[in-house]
Amino acid sequence: MPKALVVSDEVDERLWTGAVRAVAVDLVIGAGDLPYDYLAFLASALDAPCVFVPGNHDPDLSGYTRYGGLSMKDGFPTVWPGPAGGVNADGRVVDVAGLRFAGLGGSVRYNDGPNQWTQRQQARRARGLVRRARLKRWRDGRDVDVLLTHSPPLDLGDRPDPPHRGFACLHRTIEVLRPKWLLHGHIHPHGEPVPDRVVGATRIRNVVGHRIMEFS
Repeated sequence: MPKALVVSDEVDERLWTGAVRAVAVDLVIGAGDLPYDYLAFLASALDAPCVFVPGNHDPDLSGYTRYGGLSMKDGFPTVWPGPAGGVNADGRVVDVAGLRFAGLGGSVRYNDGPNQWTQRQQARRARGLVRRARLKRWRDGRDVDVLLTHSPPLDLGDRPDPPHRGFACLHRTIEVLRPKWLLHGHIHPHGEPVPDRVVGATRIRNVVGHRIMEFS
């Protein structure tokens, strides 16, 4: 039963110290809009792998390839701006610490910043993600455990203002992949309690700030 430190959007200064080593977890999960140095510190201090998706305030990580310890972009070696040792799940299906993640980062497009997508663009990316998940399931029989996103599904925990609208395509993605969890950030509760939402067999949780979660 893997246990994870799940973080998103808001840095907790208490975790950005050596005191975090008292937290016993198997992995760190990031749902976006956090300094990559923060994610790298958590993973290093906890001696745990880190899987994440970028948020709309994070640097653009598209176009980078990584082979071993070498990062490449446009055919040239370069410094990867992501968290050291972190696994970027955006648009991918990855297995980390015994869990299978399918990831879709970013938010609805509202200006010219990075990691923003129109509804149609994100729907196209979601269809590609579903194809990858189905192929992996055909190969090894394993389903997706966690759909890791930055933004929530449309009308399920999002907000009416344009930057914080959810993605409509996530409804279909949930329906097809049937993950146990959808974890997202982006929507700041501002101290208000945010109950989980349930769609079919999937529990949707806003993880802004930090949470300790166990996955069965």
